[in-house]
Amino acid sequence: MSENLGTTKKDENKDKEYIKPMVAPVRTIGMDAPLRWLKKGFADFKKVKKLSLTYGIVMMFISIIITYVAYSAGSIVLSIALVAGFFFMGPAIGIGLYSMSRQLENGVTPEFLRCLKEGKKNLSDELVLSFVFLIIFLIWARSASMVHIFFPSISHMSVMDWVKFLSIGSAVGAIFATLIFTFGAFSIPMLMDRKVDAITAILTSISAVLRNKVVMIYWGILIVVLILIGIATFFIGFAFLLPIVGHATWHAYREVVDADAWELGPGLGKDEEE
Repeated sequence: MSENLGTTKKDENKDKEYIKPMVAPVRTIGMDAPLRWLKKGFADFKKVKKLSLTYGIVMMFISIIITYVAYSAGSIVLSIALVAGFFFMGPAIGIGLYSMSRQLENGVTPEFLRCLKEGKKNLSDELVLSFVFLIIFLIWARSASMVHIFFPSISHMSVMDWVKFLSIGSAVGAIFATLIFTFGAFSIPMLMDRKVDAITAILTSISAVLRNKVVMIYWGILIVVLILIGIATFFIGFAFLLPIVGHATWHAYREVVDADAWELGPGLGKDEEE
């Protein structure tokens, strides 16, 4: 009887050990953090220049192709929607860059195949998160088309009509972009780093953004500015700027989120050794 009680208590203790909070603890950060993240992101870019540039060049060509397709269709609205949609999926697209920075931080030489393995290890939860982003984008695209109804003849619009069109469209887009940013700022890096589910990662990201609202607004503005610089350089700047932002996002996650309660995910060379 006493042996059974002892066994039951041991089982209960084991269960308690595996109980994880629904949201990871988050830290409060200062206004100097975003520039520090970019500095660290640039340092990572220099350490893995070939891999980072390859990633950036691929993103650059995707942006060019999307813009060309929209231009061929003769629709500026389609062009804006496609390019915006591409960046709406930015948090998920940056998985490979988060993986490189994670490997560097843990003293592992980044490799392309290891990045792919890391991307696959939590594939189901990453797909859930990507699906959430896709749904938000589709709702945004529908909203954008509704705005377009009020401006049916773009070719004959006056300057004031353009101002109204872009102002309303930007306001609507900003709402959905804020949702994507809030959900994805820290969730994908957390999924990459730890054995955690998508719901916990999303709730943690929301908690971190809400706790550091002003800093995260500043971080979001910096990202938008860098994207605009990339567009202004006919997308050539994306080859350098997007990888730096991706690496910086990893360092933002590491500085803000305390995920030590969850086990490290594979992909740091330890699995291969075992």
